[in-house]
Amino acid sequence: MTEPAFSEAEQVIDKLMGLHPKGFDLSLNRIRRLLKVLGNPHLQLPPVIHVAGTNGKGSVTAFCRALLEAQGLSVHVHTSPHLVHWHERYRIGSKGGHGQLVDDADFADALRRVAEANGGQQITVFEILTAVTFLLFSEKPADVAIIEVGLGGRFDATNVIEKPAVSVIMPISLDHQPYLGDRVELIAAEKAGIMKHGLPVVIGHQEYESAREVLVTTAERLGCPHVVYGQDFSAHEEFGRLVYQDEFGLMDLSLPRLPGRHQFANAAAAIRAVKAAGFPMTEAIAEKAMTSVEWPGRLQRMTEGRLMAHAPEGAEIWVDGGHNPGAGEVIAEAMAGFEERQSRPLYLVTGMINTKDPVGYFRAFADIAQHVYTVPIRGTDAAIDPVVLAHAAFDAGLVASPVSTVAEALEEIREQVDSALPAPRILIGGSLYLVGNVLADNGTPPK
Repeated sequence: MTEPAFSEAEQVIDKLMGLHPKGFDLSLNRIRRLLKVLGNPHLQLPPVIHVAGTNGKGSVTAFCRALLEAQGLSVHVHTSPHLVHWHERYRIGSKGGHGQLVDDADFADALRRVAEANGGQQITVFEILTAVTFLLFSEKPADVAIIEVGLGGRFDATNVIEKPAVSVIMPISLDHQPYLGDRVELIAAEKAGIMKHGLPVVIGHQEYESAREVLVTTAERLGCPHVVYGQDFSAHEEFGRLVYQDEFGLMDLSLPRLPGRHQFANAAAAIRAVKAAGFPMTEAIAEKAMTSVEWPGRLQRMTEGRLMAHAPEGAEIWVDGGHNPGAGEVIAEAMAGFEERQSRPLYLVTGMINTKDPVGYFRAFADIAQHVYTVPIRGTDAAIDPVVLAHAAFDAGLVASPVSTVAEALEEIREQVDSALPAPRILIGGSLYLVGNVLADNGTPPK
């Protein structure tokens, strides 16, 4: 799809943002009222895979989509937030082929119909966008829909789904504490709110035993058939291959196309979720999915585009939207894995918003990063000032410098690198907003 810089749909959203709050106000009453006026499209969906978690939601969604499309099924996909354009939140399934981002005219039409049905009543923009999801997905036939939770689970606008084929809970860590609680047990309880009585649940890898216990206890209380990563299914690397195992046996697969060891557990959760949802799964299907899966902005290698002209010659550049301490740990582990294969000095270019824990994020890189360049973020009022963010990096044990743009950061790295050493490895991240800025500036938005 070719999209104008400021499309018809984006103009409608811009107007809606002037009428309704952009933030979160967790409740299901407003979305239920709106959906009733629209004819309850959320009750007219194909089988739904509903995905929650602090980290890994997007990756497991991408793996599920790849697994289902590998068997020729049409798959609707809802994710949030977007990186560059609002359309990225809605992928419309195509029978036997690769789904496409929603057409601008269809998106704008759905937005107008939802806004008209709302009748000017108080509602959040995310709730309007969620209603658009259900309207689009109910009116366009597909074999399955994958719907990612926006925030939390229990009161997230997507949680009007009454009978998901499977609920998937991915890794839980501290994030959005003002809304979800300041302990992982409280956050786990909110995420567990997407579980529905008697329906299947897949619990992905959990770093915190206390979070796992909350999820398992909730599943048992609701009578949900459930499986737990590390107990009922797992995945590991062996001789350069991915070995997946569950109660049905083993699969010997190619390593996932998405880089990082953390993707092994994400791939495993997706395989088990697709099985639990009642769809076929063979080694050939899983093999095809591992080599075709894609997920922009998550450990995405940048090899071309306008920004590359500012970088040191031969630099290896990655962008990643991970933005909390848990994400920092898995991204740092991935960087360490890259270092084992090919040693390069690591530089960070980081921007974050003020609802996150920058010190916790930076701490994961304290022993592996040479220098941090902190940058502003366009498109949000919540961006942390680069000077303040640099101090957070210092507090985490890193050397940091504030700069005005990502391009300036790349130029600073080019000036600083030692030509006697291998070309640097550069990680640009800390926020999905920043990744969106980078992909837009680079001229390589997701498709």
